[in-house]
Amino acid sequence: MKNTFVISCPLDTYSGYGARARDVVKAIIELDKYDVKILSQRWGSLPFGFLEDHKEWTYLKDYILPNSQMTQQPDIWMQITVPNEFQPIGKYNIGCTAAIETTACDVSWIEGCNKMDLNLVSSEHGKTVLTTTAYNKMDDNTKQIVGQIKVGKPVEVLFEGADIEKYKPLSSKEINLDLSYIKENFCYLFVGHWMKGDFGEDRKNVALLVKSFYETFKNKKKVPALILKTSQAGSSYLDRREIMLKINELKNSVNANHFPPVYLLHGDLSDQEMNQLYNHPKVKAMVCLTKGEGFGRPLLEFSLSNKPIVTTNWSGHLDFLNKEFTTLINGEIKQIHPSAVVKNMLIPESGWFSPNHNEIHYYYIDVFEKYKKYQELAKRQGYQSRTNFTYN
Repeated sequence: MKNTFVISCPLDTYSGYGARARDVVKAIIELDKYDVKILSQRWGSLPFGFLEDHKEWTYLKDYILPNSQMTQQPDIWMQITVPNEFQPIGKYNIGCTAAIETTACDVSWIEGCNKMDLNLVSSEHGKTVLTTTAYNKMDDNTKQIVGQIKVGKPVEVLFEGADIEKYKPLSSKEINLDLSYIKENFCYLFVGHWMKGDFGEDRKNVALLVKSFYETFKNKKKVPALILKTSQAGSSYLDRREIMLKINELKNSVNANHFPPVYLLHGDLSDQEMNQLYNHPKVKAMVCLTKGEGFGRPLLEFSLSNKPIVTTNWSGHLDFLNKEFTTLINGEIKQIHPSAVVKNMLIPESGWFSPNHNEIHYYYIDVFEKYKKYQELAKRQGYQSRTNFTYN
């Protein structure tokens, strides 16, 4: 009789955690060592329905517990979520998390990790933050420091591998994704959510990415385009309208007569469509000015197209991006802005990365003008990703 393995996770959601959950669940099922059951959970305000919309994943619905009810204590219990939600339900308990994008985690995360027998994180960055963050423990009566609160349970790195059956180089004949409405033949691509925060303070740094693109190529005759595959929380018309308003506001803040084109690609794409986007001949490079990543899955997936990547020199994606083969923008760690703070998650006393603006402008131009140089290096990054960071 197999041990029961119950996994609580948001595998049916359109989210990064949903993608992580599906891969972990699939891997555990394929081991064929356990009686696997799933408790399907929500992920913020992001929509459900991923399994039904993607037929290759529909089989996972057979493992979901009816009415989200367990009839007995599982032998192994895993939660794929943020650590402050960890609860020790099983005889053996595993917490699986992308961890944190900043320099420190909330005390509730430490307490959550200490409830589990094992904690799995996506990157060395996440492991470092969880294992080095500490808070003073105070005596309730004397108000004196009597020790420290820090993670005392094991923390190990289980990276998020890419599926090289889905993400791989394609010939132009294999691509039917229609980008004919884009006139330019050289496009930078950004993929990620546009999150909360004032200008230059949203975690993915989309506002700075867009404005610096406008500033770099304003009033020039020969310019690339920028494609934003982004949304705030979903794929609604209202969400798209809000994104367009943000882009126009940034454009209006730049003093120029002529602007480089910025295109919004909004809505859900399948893995196959995303791979076609990455490989489309008009898409020449990925750019991401992220302030911090727990891992950075789109960067890994895009690297398999053998095209150049321009991103920041800090946090989770440095596990798989080789500094010799990719363009890593330098900068400094700055305290998180109040507008980006999220209670119990992105805490005010933590910091994250602020990229050097001069380097942003320089590499926007240099990759555009000397593309072949970067393209050759990108092929080596693609080989490294396929060799060391796959799903298998």
